[in-house]
Amino acid sequence: MRVLFVCLGNICRSPTAEGVLRHKLREAGLSEQVEVASAGTGDWHVGNPPDKRSQSAAKRRGYDLSAQRAQQVSRADFAAYDLILAMDNSNLRNLKALQPATGKAELDLFLRRYAGEVDEVPDPYYDGEHGFEHVLDLIERASDLLVIELKGRL
Repeated sequence: MRVLFVCLGNICRSPTAEGVLRHKLREAGLSEQVEVASAGTGDWHVGNPPDKRSQSAAKRRGYDLSAQRAQQVSRADFAAYDLILAMDNSNLRNLKALQPATGKAELDLFLRRYAGEVDEVPDPYYDGEHGFEHVLDLIERASDLLVIELKGRL
């Protein structure tokens, strides 16, 4: 099973989701069965590590994002991944425009599918520390539900 998280630049929300889900999959004993990655719809940060504020907030909760590097989503990802989860409606629209007719990936909003309380993970880039903590709160709750679904699929 392969899961791809997508946000705009792949330096805040999607790498945080990647790191959180990887950690939760290890805890659940599923890290060998599920591959997780993240990408951005834009190319501005390709090759860069996650935002230092994302890394700091994640590290305080026991998640290490330091090895990740930003990449841009491609049409090939729709064949390579089983589940592509966008962080917001704008990125979901961009993904739908890029999605080839032959792509096998299920495409949805991460929070709409797994949290239900709100549809979008807010972009903390222009926010203070509280924004990054709030993003982690949302992603942790949704990731717990995603792990439950993945267990049922394997």
